[in-house]
Amino acid sequence: MANLGEKIKDILGIEGEVKNTLIPACNYTCANITLGGAGYVLNQFHQQFLAYVEGMGTRDAGKISLINGLWDAFNDPVMGMITDRTRTKYGRHRPYLIIGIIPFAIAYVFRWYSFGLSSGGDATATWLWYLFSAVLYSTSYTVMSIPHTAMLPQIAPHYFQRTQFRIVEYAMNSVGQISSYLFAALALSGFSVKTALTALPNPTPDDRGKYLLVGVILSLWFLWPPILSFFKCKEPSSLGQPKDKINFRFLFNEYKLVFKNRSFRQYFIITLFYALSKNFYHITDQYFMISVADMYKLFISLNIISGIAEFSGAPLNYLLVRYKGKAFCGKLLGPLMVCGLFLNIFISPTSAQGFKTAIIILSAILYNFGFSGPGFVAENIQPDITDVDEMITGRRREGVVATFRTLFSKTIASVISYVVGAALELFGYNPQIQAPSLQSPKTLFGLRFNFVIMPTVLALICVLSIYSYTMNKKDHEYIKELIKERHEKGFVEKPAPEKLVRLEKITGQKWENMWISSKEG
Repeated sequence: MANLGEKIKDILGIEGEVKNTLIPACNYTCANITLGGAGYVLNQFHQQFLAYVEGMGTRDAGKISLINGLWDAFNDPVMGMITDRTRTKYGRHRPYLIIGIIPFAIAYVFRWYSFGLSSGGDATATWLWYLFSAVLYSTSYTVMSIPHTAMLPQIAPHYFQRTQFRIVEYAMNSVGQISSYLFAALALSGFSVKTALTALPNPTPDDRGKYLLVGVILSLWFLWPPILSFFKCKEPSSLGQPKDKINFRFLFNEYKLVFKNRSFRQYFIITLFYALSKNFYHITDQYFMISVADMYKLFISLNIISGIAEFSGAPLNYLLVRYKGKAFCGKLLGPLMVCGLFLNIFISPTSAQGFKTAIIILSAILYNFGFSGPGFVAENIQPDITDVDEMITGRRREGVVATFRTLFSKTIASVISYVVGAALELFGYNPQIQAPSLQSPKTLFGLRFNFVIMPTVLALICVLSIYSYTMNKKDHEYIKELIKERHEKGFVEKPAPEKLVRLEKITGQKWENMWISSKEG
């Protein structure tokens, strides 16, 4: 039995006691119950809540997301620089989990209720209220998420150790997503499991109280994980570390400099097209389910199936990273994501009910199981980019590199929300006219274009871009060795030609132009 346990530990890449690997990972990733779960219900329901319940046009709802996204584009990089320069005995990143959580919880309630503005018919005040609540939410989320993401390279410095943290983070994200989704589903169905799973009614203005309940329940649920993570996660003190001044010219140069890193550019492309594809799909899904497939009554059941399919990909992704490298899972599972998206092209208002149900279920399984692969690639290569960046610049800039993960996941979602809203309005879609039989051919094409065609094309580009990322464990260990040697000795001997070519390919820089080649003093 002991030999079996050791074999399992070897497969999972765990050295020493399991608890010494698992407990620190759980302490760090506990915050992801909030950071990974809070946006899930918003992405699933909020755009449609504004349209169907609050009576807002799809373009106006999209404008809120667009403005909020532009604000995010500003505050994410600023927060990255702030956390890189924070000096406390609790470290550079950890204190912000406590600073951000209270305004975050308040904003979460505000996003689901306008305190009588919409029911009173004041469209302008309603729009301004939801813009304010979106900005408050995104700002407080940024205050927590940027430092939390940037903290990982500090507390998990080794190549595969980061993957172990990421798989636990994946589980915590799923806990946050599943729990929040179940709470929301029960609140919206009047706490009837049967209604939630098989007969969810289309959303209407009469549901305002139900959505307020969603906001209150989830704001309370999301309070505790970041607080627990703050007290349990151990980050080294940052007191005594040198601190650069912040100025906006320096801010611009920081992000201009990071794009010199070829590995970062590859990571950026993968993340960009992955986020674009997912957001086109998720922002349009309720519109498609209501006004093309006429299957909204099964919306919650389908999302539960989707969640199970996505999470079932996690163990496979973990083992593929362990034995095949960090990019292989995206190459293997990514095509399933593309196929799952494209299947929905065969659904029309006149399709037989059984056919529509079969296609939607198969599509949900393939898409969600498939996108776990490219998503795992992006999650796992991000911490390694920090080490490549240090080899080029000589500085630890976790906040700058980590910013792009949260910036693009949020900003792209916001911009695509506006693009989809404006496009649907252009195609003639009216949220107050929900029946598929009442949609014009032009409107039906617009819904298919945003839900099927665009996500499929973008997912295909994402999968193809993964093939450009070639850094492996051996490369990363060698880079870490060189950085350590440079710090300890003040200089590094020029590598052998074969290794030099490899380093220059990974960084996109000539050896002579990188910090690693310079001599101290």
